[in-house]
Amino acid sequence: MIIFGTKGYLYQLAILTLVCGHCGNPSAHTLRKRVTKFTLFFIPLFPFSTKFATQCTFCGVDQQISKEQADQLLAQSAEHSAGGQQYGQPGGAPAYGQSQQPGQPGQGNPYQR
Repeated sequence: MIIFGTKGYLYQLAILTLVCGHCGNPSAHTLRKRVTKFTLFFIPLFPFSTKFATQCTFCGVDQQISKEQADQLLAQSAEHSAGGQQYGQPGGAPAYGQSQQPGQPGQGNPYQR
C-alpha cells in the first residue's frame, strides 16, 4: 500500500503598510506565501504549487498577487526598513541603555553605574 497526498505550508514573508483596495484604509497587510507539496508516506517531496497573497489586517480581505508583485513588495519593504529610522540609528529613537541627552551618562539605563 502506498500512502500519498499533499500538505500545505504557509509562510509570512513581511508586514507592509498599504492602502487596501477593498476598504480603502491605509493599514498593515501581511504578505504570505502558500506552498503545497506532494507527500509520499507523510514525507514532503517537492512543491507543486506556490501562491502569494496579501491580507488586510483592517477588513481581513485576501488578495492573490503574482510572484513578480510579491518580489517587488519585498524589495520595497527591505528598502524601506534599511533606509528608515530604526532604534539605535542616528535620528531614530535611542537604543536601550542609551540616554536621551548626550552628556548625562546613565540616565537611559537604571542598572548602569
